[in-house]
Formats: sequence, structure tokens, C-alpha cells
Amino acid sequence: MAKAESVGLSKPRLERLDRVMKERYVDAGHLPGLITQVYRKGEIVHTGLTGHMDIERDKPMREDAIFRIYSMTKPITAVALMMLVEEGLLGLDDAVHTHIPSWKRMGVYASGVPTLLADQPPQFMTTQPERPMKVVDLVTHTSGLTYGFMMRTSVDAAYRKLKVNDFQTPGGLDTFVEQLAGLPLEFSPGTQWNYSVSIDVMGYLVQKLSGMSFGEFLRTRLFEPLGMTDTAFFCPPEKLDRFTSCYQPKPGGGLKVQDDGQASTYAKRPSLESGGGGLVSTTHDYMRFCRMMLGKGTLDGVQILSPKTVELFSLNFLPENKELASMAPPGAFSEAGYSGIGFSIGCGVNIDVAKTRLPGSLGEYFWGGAASTAFWIDPKEDLAVVFMTQVMGTDARLTLRRDLRTLAYSAMTESYA
Repeated sequence: MAKAESVGLSKPRLERLDRVMKERYVDAGHLPGLITQVYRKGEIVHTGLTGHMDIERDKPMREDAIFRIYSMTKPITAVALMMLVEEGLLGLDDAVHTHIPSWKRMGVYASGVPTLLADQPPQFMTTQPERPMKVVDLVTHTSGLTYGFMMRTSVDAAYRKLKVNDFQTPGGLDTFVEQLAGLPLEFSPGTQWNYSVSIDVMGYLVQKLSGMSFGEFLRTRLFEPLGMTDTAFFCPPEKLDRFTSCYQPKPGGGLKVQDDGQASTYAKRPSLESGGGGLVSTTHDYMRFCRMMLGKGTLDGVQILSPKTVELFSLNFLPENKELASMAPPGAFSEAGYSGIGFSIGCGVNIDVAKTRLPGSLGEYFWGGAASTAFWIDPKEDLAVVFMTQVMGTDARLTLRRDLRTLAYSAMTESYA
């Protein structure tokens, strides 16, 4: 590990980051344990860890711990899709129905509610969309699709009834895409931003156009070439001793087990390989991914994307350069809880530093996962940060990410922007 000062960072301030995260979040009972890794100018300069990977078994956090990364899967899926774009197999402006013919007549919700009878499909009235859904709408969550957990509309209620995107869906991604073909969109593509299963559809497109399963594509075309040896859609038996338990807040304070690492649903190979939230990974592996992106698509002589394609991740793809917050419907869920954020290719992008009220750079891109994990890549500062922990549903998630960002940037002694 390189000395922090050699790349314009302060070791005492990085140690302060570790101290604050430990005292404010682990010792206070908000997180079981955590790892923070910082990379700058070609060097990993800091890895801080504290707490436990499994509280009940008194297992301390370890550098090679395996985590559920949930929506941090999305940028990986986006890179896989862009690999096929570079090969000429599809384009961002393609109508989705040219690749999924059963979606050609997909309508926009007008009225109706899903029936309570288990054997009857949902019945909806729909209208014609203003234009066909494009691949770029999947990339940016402007497709009109949704998530069942939103608890907002009759459409997401139908997703819950049909168990759309369940990891054990018989038939996997093929069945998932046909389920969606029978459901309406929440809005006309391109008119709103709504967190959704769009990235899972991208995984299906990778699977269909590559001629191999989505998991096999990621393994052979991305993970093995990059040395991401612990990233997969499940944790095999020989690695379960490194698999973290996942927690959730307990009424009155403290944490309780949400998914036991030694008896986890992630110990079983899924039927549906979810490009939106299905991967497990390590801090080391995810930093390898970030390093490839900071390296303009290449890491250790292995080229995944071209530099010009990687540059697209620093651009806002939302219509008229709008912010995510201005396009999201009331009550919509997002991993970006502040203003000044647009959306690029499968992840958020900083488009107005002042509006975020946080240190950062224009064009930095980032996202997080449901279990409070987070990462960001700042090309202007040649900086990447990966943060791993395992807590679902904590109210501390947004303040946690605010503190993480503020403390990491406060360690800079030189700016390369």
C-alpha cells in the first residue's frame, strides 16, 4: 500500500475518517462493521476496517469479507451492456421492442387494480405511450418500469403479486421479461425518472445478444479478466466463512439479523441473475472494477471499454440535462438523496456541486446498495472510494454517505482537477 502523502492525501485525516465512522456508526450500534478503501493516482492508499462481519458468532471484520452489494450491481451491468454497444450489437437509441418483440404493444397505465384472486392476472386499462421505449430509457430509469417494493401504485402492486424480479423465478430472465410484457408502464418513456427493474432488463439484453447466460458473460468477459475472483450471483460453500451476515435496525436501538451469512439465500445459485441487485462481492473486487473505470476502460493491460465510452459515465443522460430529483415522482425511492445529481449509464452523476452541498467534482459518478454499501469514482481527482457494510433499512444511510464523502475529501492535500 502506497503512502497517502505520495498521492496528495493526509494519513492523519484518513485515520480521522476511520475514527469517526467507528464511533458514530459502529460503536453507536447503527452498523455491525465496515470497510473503507481509498484509491488515488494509481495506488490503494488506505483500507480501514472495524467492527464485525457476524455479530452473533463474534467474527471480526476482515479485508476479504464478502458482501451483498445489491444495487452496486447496476454499474457492472451497465458496463456489460456498453461492451455490447461497442461491438455493434445494439445502440442506446434502439427501440427496446426491436430486441424484445413482445414489448411492442406495451401501454401506459390508465386505470385498474390487480385482482386479489391468486389465479387471475391483473386487469388494467392502458393508453399508447408518447414514443417507444429506448435502450437509453433502461439505462437511465426513464423507461416507465418500476419496482414492487415502491408501495406507490397499482402497477407496483401487480409486480408484487406476480413476484416480478424474484431471484428464484422459474425460467429466470426469460420469464421475467415476459411477465413485464403483460404489465403496463407507469408513465410514457422519457417523461419521468423512476427507480426500477430496468437494469435487470439490460442484463436480459446482454444474455440474449451475447448468446450466453448473463452470469457466464460477467464471469468470462468481466470478472475473470479483471481478477474479481469473489464476485458472483451467489456465495459458494467454500467461501461461506467469509460471507457477512446482513442486519436491520431493531426497535429501540441496536441491530438484528436480516439474513444470516451461514444460512443465507445467497448461498444458493439463483434462477434469475439480477443485474439490478443480485451480486455479492468484496472491497478488493469492487475496487478492481473502479480502477478499470478510472483507467479509462483498462486495468493491468486488460481493456474492457474504450476511453470515449468510459467518458460517457461522467455525463448526464436525463432529458434537457434535468436533475434526477426534478424528474422523480413524489415519494420515489433513490440511492441519491440530494440535489445536483443527474443520471448517466446505470449510476448517478454529479452535475452541480454547489447544489449537492457536499465536496466533489463535476462528472464524478456513484451509486449505493440497499445494505448501505456505496462507491464513487472521481475522474478529475483520479480518486475512487469503496465502502462496504451490511445493514438494510437504516435511517442512518444518507447521513452515513454524507459523512463518508466529506471525510474522504477532507483528506486531500492536493487537487488534480
